Amino acid sequence: MGEEGRRDARVTRAAAISARLKKGEPLANRILRVDHGGENGAVNIYKAQALICRWRAPDLTAELKAFQAHEEGHRERFAAELRERNVRQGVGFQLCALGGYVLGLVTGLMGRSAIAATTYAVEDVVLRHLREQLIYLRDEDRKAFAIVESIVAEEQVHYDLTLAAARRGKFWPMLVIPIVTATTEFVIWIGMHR
Repeated sequence: MGEEGRRDARVTRAAAISARLKKGEPLANRILRVDHGGENGAVNIYKAQALICRWRAPDLTAELKAFQAHEEGHRERFAAELRERNVRQGVGFQLCALGGYVLGLVTGLMGRSAIAATTYAVEDVVLRHLREQLIYLRDEDRKAFAIVESIVAEEQVHYDLTLAAARRGKFWPMLVIPIVTATTEFVIWIGMHR
């Protein structure tokens, strides 16, 4: 099977990336669509956490708003590229928003260490996936590569800033990190295989 045939296959594997694609759908488009949905989820996690932190941990509000602004910028970069490619967002985009908001509300109510654990867990999974995507996209789609590459540094900052805070917590991080990690992995898997 030639290169064209491999790209049109129903199930595609590239490095560690696996996806069920529609006939003729480029893997890069699916990656961008899933990343766009993920950014929408992240925006809503931070939005809900910042809302709760106004009374629960006011000193965290500015940092959460800054993280939210980063994610809004990332979401817009993906949205612009998807519009240019005439790729529309599906129901997963809104489900990521709803799930992110609920996660943000719940972890916001749990407090400071749960908030940090959430960001740490999400960013740990996201950074791993972004790096896998970059390996694939480098030679396949330079424009998609540039967009994904453009967000890695800010995602790394979110991870780095919350790592120590997540480790300081005694109870919530032990509960939140595995749940949020597994959920984030599952959401990405669903996005790549629906």
